[in-house]
Amino acid sequence: MIDKSILGSGLRVVSERIDSVRSVTLGAWVGTGARDETDDRSGTSHFLEHLLFKGTPTRTARDVADAIESVGGEFNAFTTHEQTVFYVRVPDAHVERAVDVLCDVVWNPAFRPDEIDIEREVILEEIGMRDDTPDDLVHEVFNAAMYPAHPLGREVLGSRDTIVAMPRDDIVGFHAAHYVPSNTVLAAAGNLAHDRLIALLDERVGARNGARPTRPAAPLIAAEPTGFVERDTEQAHMVLGVRAISVTDADRYSLTVLNQVLGGGMSSRLFQEVREERGLAYSVYSYRGAFEDTGHLALYAGTSAERARETLAVLHAQLDRLIRERAVTDDELAAAKGSLTGSILMGLETSSARMRRLGRDELVEGRVIDLDELVAAVDAVDHAAIGAVIERLLDDAPRTLAVVGPQPLA
Repeated sequence: MIDKSILGSGLRVVSERIDSVRSVTLGAWVGTGARDETDDRSGTSHFLEHLLFKGTPTRTARDVADAIESVGGEFNAFTTHEQTVFYVRVPDAHVERAVDVLCDVVWNPAFRPDEIDIEREVILEEIGMRDDTPDDLVHEVFNAAMYPAHPLGREVLGSRDTIVAMPRDDIVGFHAAHYVPSNTVLAAAGNLAHDRLIALLDERVGARNGARPTRPAAPLIAAEPTGFVERDTEQAHMVLGVRAISVTDADRYSLTVLNQVLGGGMSSRLFQEVREERGLAYSVYSYRGAFEDTGHLALYAGTSAERARETLAVLHAQLDRLIRERAVTDDELAAAKGSLTGSILMGLETSSARMRRLGRDELVEGRVIDLDELVAAVDAVDHAAIGAVIERLLDDAPRTLAVVGPQPLA
């Protein structure tokens, strides 16, 4: 059973009781991410993600870690372009401890100057690690080319220059402006009672209020055709893609099914031709990126420099085939829908997965989508819907190519 409440502070609380588990997972979903920053303060949201683990006025970073790990729990976070999420999983007997630590960390960070400087160095190391991982870096290069001069084209981690120059006062101000309860969803799943959760949150969140700043408006301009970063690597890593649709667009289920057929698994067209039939790549797949107002469909492959042009030709040919045929086969459609609905259901067997579903849906959709409704939406995708989304997104659509490797590709 899923329950929802809105506290006086504006905090939205959604929870799902699962009597069959002995864990509870809590997540604070803040509706702010990299696209809410300015160019000269790029990376602030991710910096905050790190700093909130450094402690509060009454807890050191060691205290935060010990409080959760000493009972067998885990505490982590992630940042995207549109949200920052902190989540903690503990045995159900320790739910009060988890609520206390999560609320303290999210809303009462200490921002000690010496710890900010230490974490600044950690983030610079993280950027360096990303730059040394070409199959990660290529997706950043692709985003920059797909969304030029737009916040979505910026790196979530920020740049070395912005992180080095980030002053404490700006970080504190960003937190105060954006980390307000009305901009947050508290999602919980596991062996817990909703009423008890509300009582615990009322004690710890109180009457905090305020509205987050309006997300900066930024016009979307045409994507750049190419992006290239030269690296002396064995492989050329490439991403080829087109602009697509927003996260809540009515065609999102049709595109999800199409993506599954194209490159969503071992039976997909890309995997079968690129890896199984030609032996061109070990890793090849497609994926959908989606934001509140736009998105993209992208194809990735990593291959030897000598076979990069052949691999790229196959990627183009697979998109061309979709445009030419405007269809997938009956078997492909049935298999894609079966894979998606099966993974939806099997992917919700832990309290962590259930919490992620609740938090994501409430923050992005404004409601938790019923599982039967979700499965029905995927199952309703037919050949006409596939043809329509191909026509809408791929016909005459300019393609963007990003490459990280020893030589550029045209």
